Amino acid sequence: MRATERRKEILSLLGNTSSAIPAGVLSEKFAVSRQVIVQDIALLRAKGYDVISTNRGYFLGGAVRAQRVFKCRHTLNELVEEAELIISLGGRVEDISVNHRIYGKISARLDLITPTHAQELYRSLVSGASKPLMSVTDGYHYHTVSADSEEALDTIEKALKERGFLIEI
Repeated sequence: MRATERRKEILSLLGNTSSAIPAGVLSEKFAVSRQVIVQDIALLRAKGYDVISTNRGYFLGGAVRAQRVFKCRHTLNELVEEAELIISLGGRVEDISVNHRIYGKISARLDLITPTHAQELYRSLVSGASKPLMSVTDGYHYHTVSADSEEALDTIEKALKERGFLIEI
């Protein structure tokens, strides 16, 4: 397969999935090295394609999604429940942030798109290697959540409130 055909196929794969595709998966599919995939992605970006890179792989951006910031509070053990609630209603947990009294706003990109992503994050946090960001503010934190529409965000907001995760600002 020629490089131009491979890049078209990469775009097609990225455009037809709702989750990130790791470079290793792409390299296996096209029988090339991971570095070749990284170079392909760089060339696609140079041509103007909105290929977004995360720690879980690549996905195609460009779709305009509605976004809203929710202030939440829960325990570490409820992290997966909160994320799965958002995801099940069509949302994506883009990031987490806290307002620390000394350090100010601290944020981290999450890109939780599937329940598996939330479970992986939880396993990483309970392993003890790192503490959750929300632990520095007694469980209080903010999430930027995106969805296909404002109506979907309204539904997510209502569900978070009903479950007791949402804090009124």
